[in-house]
Amino acid sequence: MDTTGFLTPVIALIIWTLVVWAILYAKRLPALAKAGPLTDDVKSPDGEWKKVMPLKTQAAAHNYNHLMEQPTIFYAFMFYALLSGVGSAMIGMLAWAYVGLRIVHSLIQISAGPVMARFLVFSLSTLCLVVMVVLALLA
Repeated sequence: MDTTGFLTPVIALIIWTLVVWAILYAKRLPALAKAGPLTDDVKSPDGEWKKVMPLKTQAAAHNYNHLMEQPTIFYAFMFYALLSGVGSAMIGMLAWAYVGLRIVHSLIQISAGPVMARFLVFSLSTLCLVVMVVLALLA
């Protein structure tokens, strides 16, 4: 198995996460500057300061947080599949599908798009991850 090719979806999702991080700060810093002086309340993730942040600013932050959640299972699984020898071409294709769907999920969420569209894409990406795990168990 080509280990570099098999793990390319992992680095692709890492790069995408860093892009979302840059988008988050590109949106958040101007919004914070526009909001003016903030109190110590800004230290709390659920403080009153969030009320002055536009939805699209918060959406980018929420998506960045989402990229720290379920994708951690994806990262761990991909290395497990490689190291245990259960990685396959099908798992590799599903890995790319997972990454593509996570990117689409991000774009919908960052643009404050329809929740049901985002949910559908999230569900499809989760299904890819589930099938990858099942394939590894059956290998």
